[in-house]
Amino acid sequence: MGRADARRAQRRAAKSGGIRRLFTWRKLLGTAFGVVLLGMGAFAVLYMLVDVPEGNAQAKLQSNVYKYADGSLLARTGEVNREIVSLSEVPKEVQDTFVAAENKSFYDDHGVDFKGTARGLINTLSGKGKQGGSTITQQYVKNYYLEQDQTVTRKLKELVISLKVDQKRSKKEILAGYINTSYYGRGAYGIQAAAQAYYGVDAKDLDVSQGAYLAALLQAPSQYDWAVAGPKGKALVKERWAYTLNNMVGEGWLDPAKRQKLTFPVPRDPKPLNGTAGQKGYIVDMARQAVLKQLGISGEQFDLGGWTITVNIDKKKQQQLEKSVETKLIDKLDTKKRKLDQDIQAGAVSVDRKTGAVLALYGGRGQNEHWISNAGRKDYQPASTFKPVILAAALDQKSKTQDGEQITANTRYDGTSKRPVVGSDRYFAPENEDDQNYGQVTVQTAMNKSINSAFAQMGVDVGMDKVMETAGKLGMDVEGLQAVPAQTLGSMGASPLEMAGIYATFDNHGKKVTPQIVKSAVHQGDEPLKMPDAIGEQVISRQAADSVTSVLTGVVDDGTARGSVRNAEGLSDRDIAGKTGTSDDNKSAWFTGYTPDLVTSVGLFGEAAFDRTGDDGKKIKKNAQVTLQGAGGGGRVNGGGFPAEIWADYMGHSVGKASKFDLDTDMGAAVSPPPESHSASPSTSASKDPTPSGEPSDDTPSSEPPPSSEAPPSSPPASPSGDPSSEPPPGPSTEPDPSATIELPDLSGDNRPDNSDER
Repeated sequence: MGRADARRAQRRAAKSGGIRRLFTWRKLLGTAFGVVLLGMGAFAVLYMLVDVPEGNAQAKLQSNVYKYADGSLLARTGEVNREIVSLSEVPKEVQDTFVAAENKSFYDDHGVDFKGTARGLINTLSGKGKQGGSTITQQYVKNYYLEQDQTVTRKLKELVISLKVDQKRSKKEILAGYINTSYYGRGAYGIQAAAQAYYGVDAKDLDVSQGAYLAALLQAPSQYDWAVAGPKGKALVKERWAYTLNNMVGEGWLDPAKRQKLTFPVPRDPKPLNGTAGQKGYIVDMARQAVLKQLGISGEQFDLGGWTITVNIDKKKQQQLEKSVETKLIDKLDTKKRKLDQDIQAGAVSVDRKTGAVLALYGGRGQNEHWISNAGRKDYQPASTFKPVILAAALDQKSKTQDGEQITANTRYDGTSKRPVVGSDRYFAPENEDDQNYGQVTVQTAMNKSINSAFAQMGVDVGMDKVMETAGKLGMDVEGLQAVPAQTLGSMGASPLEMAGIYATFDNHGKKVTPQIVKSAVHQGDEPLKMPDAIGEQVISRQAADSVTSVLTGVVDDGTARGSVRNAEGLSDRDIAGKTGTSDDNKSAWFTGYTPDLVTSVGLFGEAAFDRTGDDGKKIKKNAQVTLQGAGGGGRVNGGGFPAEIWADYMGHSVGKASKFDLDTDMGAAVSPPPESHSASPSTSASKDPTPSGEPSDDTPSSEPPPSSEAPPSSPPASPSGDPSSEPPPGPSTEPDPSATIELPDLSGDNRPDNSDER
C-alpha cells in the first residue's frame, strides 16, 4: 500500500469513527428517552391545564324551520328528541350490547385507547379522515363535552378529559351518559328515543336482539337504518349485529344456546317527526333530502339544526290538491266493506313549467300510515304516459317509418292488436286494451285511443336506443334500462315527480324542467345555499315539443281523458294537453296533463295493505304490488277515471286566467286545418285485413254527418279523430277518414266503463 492509499484509509476510518461517535446506541437511546420525557412533560402540562368542561352538546342542538313559499310556517323539526333514562331502566343484556359492540375492555380500561388515539392523530395529521378505536368513555366525552371537529387539539383534549372523567365518574355513569347522548338516526338522540323510533317500545322493554341492532346503528346511523338502507347497508348492519352478539357470548354475557335462537329484529317503518303530520311530512322529507344532496353532508349533521328552509309549495294549491284527492278518491273508497280499497295509494305533483317550482304534492295518507312518499316513488310503471316520449323522440330525430316516410302526427300505422313489430331483432307483439283492433290509424288517433301496437312499431322505427336516450334527456331515470321494444308500453318505473318534469319540458317548448321543492335554504349565520337550476338547456327541439303538446290536446278533446277532463268544471274553455295510462294487471293508473302554465301528474298505485292469500292461492306480502281492479266498487281503474278526475278537480280550481298554448308546429289536434294525411306504409300494415268482417274500413266515411249542436267545447277545431258527439259504431272502433266524425262515450261522473282506458 502506498502513502496515498494509507492516507485514504485513514480518512475513511476517521469518517466512520465520527459517524459512530455521532450515532452511538447510547446517544440514540438517550435521544429517544428525552423525546419521551418531553412528551410526558408536555402531556403533564396539558393534563393540568385542561379541565372537564360543562356539558354543552344539548345546548347546541336547534330546530330546523320549514316555511311555505309565502313565508308562513310549514313545520319545525330537529328539536332535541331525547329523554334521559337511568341505567337501571335499561336491561343489563341491552347495556352489554353497547359494550360488546364498541369497547369490550370498557369495564377494565382507564377511559382511553392510546393505540386508537395515536392512530387517530396520525390519520388526522395525514388527512386520512376520522379516527377509529375510541373507547366508550372517549365517545361520551366527544358527544357531551366537545365539538365534533376532527383536529389534533380536539383529540388531545378528548384524551385528557377522558382520563379525568374515568377517574371522577363510575363506569355505570359513563355508560349511561354514552347511551343517552349518542345519535341513532331518525332524529333520535339517546336510547329511549331510539327504542321508540325503531321498535315503538320504551328502553326498559328492549330485548337483547333489539339492543344489539341499536348498538350496531351507532357506527353509521344513516347507512344502517333498515328502512332506507340499500343491500350493502343491510348486509353490513346484520354483520355488525351478529358481531355484537358473538362478542357477548365470548365475554360470558350471553348464553350460547340463547344466541343461536336469536333472529335479526327488523325495525318498524319510521314515523314522522313532530309537526309533520299529513302531507307536511312528505314535503319536509323531500326538502330535507334536496338540501342534504346539495350539501353532501349526513343527516346527523343536518339534524343538529339551525336551518331555515323555504319550499316552493303554494299553500292554497297544496290545500286544493289535498281536497281534490279527498273528494274524488278517498271519499269514494270504503275500506271497511271493501278491503281492496285499503290497497289504493295516490301520489301527485304539480309544477310551474316556467320556474320548475313544485307548487303542490300529495305523498299518501300521511307518514303515520304510509312512510314512503307516493309523489317520489319510482317502482310503478308509467304505462301509456310514456307514449308522448316515443313521439317526441320520433319528431326530434326526424325519424322515418320502415318504408322511409317521415313520422308526423298524421302518419298512419297499423293498429291491429298483437301485431308483431317490423324491423326489430326481438319478437314483440303487444296487445291493445281489451285486445281491440283499430285498422289503419293516424298517429294522432293512436295517441287519442292509446293504441299499443302503433307505438310499439313507432319505437322500433325511431330506434329504441334513441327513444331511451330522449327519455333520459327529458328527465327520466333510464340508467341500467334495456333499449327494447317492450319499453314502449312504459314498463320501466317512474314517479309522479319525474313524469311532471317530463311533461313540463314539453310545456316549456323543449327546455329541460327539473322540478325543485326548495326555494331557499339558509343555515344560521351563513350565506344562502345555492340550489340547482330548475330550468336547463334545450333538450329537444321546440317544434318537436310543441308538436307533442298539439297531439296531446286530442287526448283531452277526443280521447281517453275527454269525459273526466274536458267536461270538468272550470276547464271547458281551457287549452289542455295530457295523457292517460294504465299498466299491466292494472297495478297503476295515471293522468299527467298540463295547461300553458301548470303541469300536474297524478298516479294511483296498488300496494297490499296487509299480508294475505290471493284468489289464486298465492301469498301476498304487505307492500307488494297488487291490482287496482275493483277499487271503489267498480271494475278496472283506468287513467281516465280516478286519476283524471283528481287532476281535473285540482286544476279547475288552481289555474289562473285562461291562456292559449303558443305552439310552433303545423301538426296535431290543436292545429287547424290538420295536415294532409299520408298513406299507410306497407311495412307498418298487417299481413291480413285487420278490419272485422262487416265493419267499415278506416277510409270509409261515416254514413251520417255529426250533429253540430253537440260539438265539444274547444277553441281549436276538432282533431283528426273527429267530432266526439256522434254515436260510436258497434264492435271494435276503427280509424275514420279525417273528414268523418264519431263520438266517444261520456266518461264523466259514475258512468266510467270498465274499458275506458288503455294499458
